[in-house]
Amino acid sequence: MAGLATTFGSGAMTNSVGEIADADAILAIGTNTTAAHPVVWLQIKKALDKGAKLIVANPRRIPLANFADVWLCQRPGSDVALLGGMARVILDEGLADAEFIAARCENLEAYRESLAAFDLDFVTRETGIPAAQIQAAARLYATNSPASILYTMGITQHTHGTDNVMAIADLAMLTGNVGIPSAGVNPLRGQNNVQGACDMGALPNVYTGYQRVVDHAVRQKFEAAWGVSLSPEVGLALTEAVPAALEGRVRAMYIVGENPVLSDADVTHVEQALEKLDFLVVQDIFLTETARYADVILPAASFLEKDGTFTNTERRVQHVRQVLRPVGEAREDWHITAEIARRMGAAGFDHATAEDVMTEIASLTPSYGGISHTRLEAGEALQWPCPDSSHPGTCYLYDQEFSRGKGYFMPLEYRPSAELPDAQYPLILTTERSLYQYHTGTMTRKVDGLNRLRGEELVEINAADAAGLGVVDGDMVRVSSRRGEVAARACVTAVSPPGVICMSFHFAESPTNRLTNPAYDPVAKIPEYKVCAVKVEKE
Repeated sequence: MAGLATTFGSGAMTNSVGEIADADAILAIGTNTTAAHPVVWLQIKKALDKGAKLIVANPRRIPLANFADVWLCQRPGSDVALLGGMARVILDEGLADAEFIAARCENLEAYRESLAAFDLDFVTRETGIPAAQIQAAARLYATNSPASILYTMGITQHTHGTDNVMAIADLAMLTGNVGIPSAGVNPLRGQNNVQGACDMGALPNVYTGYQRVVDHAVRQKFEAAWGVSLSPEVGLALTEAVPAALEGRVRAMYIVGENPVLSDADVTHVEQALEKLDFLVVQDIFLTETARYADVILPAASFLEKDGTFTNTERRVQHVRQVLRPVGEAREDWHITAEIARRMGAAGFDHATAEDVMTEIASLTPSYGGISHTRLEAGEALQWPCPDSSHPGTCYLYDQEFSRGKGYFMPLEYRPSAELPDAQYPLILTTERSLYQYHTGTMTRKVDGLNRLRGEELVEINAADAAGLGVVDGDMVRVSSRRGEVAARACVTAVSPPGVICMSFHFAESPTNRLTNPAYDPVAKIPEYKVCAVKVEKE
């Protein structure tokens, strides 16, 4: 993990969204970009108009696949096999960037040895993709530079999600597609400020700017600034906190802007965990399904009702300005947290404005050191790292060296998904997002126009599977897994391949995550939303 964590550990794009338009090749893997990131799709379209080559790797024939030079329809969960196979082709055919590797990378031989297991017969058997298509994709990616890799949660939401990301990073380094414009490793974040939340230390193992909790010098710096003693222990991720609550090891929770009763895997256990808590606080802008379990609900202000900053997927810090007064007793999130801390007797929470908070962030976070409301107000487009007030920000990362010095090739090992189809549950369920609804529908389902476009859950199922079940388009069906069952309307489509059904998780009436598998990646602690075994029956 060391190579990945220090090289691509932040989860942010190495490059900028606007650079995609000038890429000569784009590998979009595990991302339904037209639905989940339509602004990024426009940049892809600009690149295609200029002659760029597009490789799409997705188990479903999503709209993006219709524009692809090569569409790789891999079995859900087989991404490491596919990426390893592409890398093997690149090395075997002498297409690697030897100069870049010699100057900027290490551990190539151990990586090459690991690829011995990824011959095309094995890769084809595991992925279901013909060898000729894998070869074509590898050649396109390796011979058209700059080449940009785009991915989303189709890569990360697996029990081997970290391995998937490592394989992507390896592929980019192998071809020298890092540290130059319009290339790189570019995860497209799933929410508007999830990057900013992670940057600010909303993770159990780091402080702001990914400064590690276990680093004694880092901890001393924050202790001196905050006047408190800080634990050297890494905390619990959400996927660990829910089982801990069920076991009685966690007795209280404070949930801010999250709706795990719909968004977490195996939501039956989430509900049981919340019911077992001694005390639950939920802070949100609407009464969510999760808030109904709360002992105390704190009304928060929406983005239009507060000042502050959001940081987006390309590391760009954007100033948000208040245009409306908060409704009723709603307050800004930072103000609520600071007020609770003050009433508990804590010092250091006397910020008067969001700008004061930003000033503290810059003082403790090297990558944000030069970012201020003054510069953002002046119209500067600042992307971290921006270490001081004279720094212009960074459009793309690693132009000279990686965070650890040399990029480290991580050897690959293929592991199948935690739960595969069997006689009892013969189909794979994978999850996606709709263009017309967002996340758990907390906001979008209150919009009549969006509900007219997509107002209920659909079970997208291949025509062959539907015929075998006696299901026609529009029938109500029951989808069951080892964890629960939900009812929804069938949508018979050629988008889903045989053996794979697809659902979103936007609709409380059909809570898809009652079905999904809570088994999670041991490093990132992200559940395997993208692969679980199910059966479908006509209602």
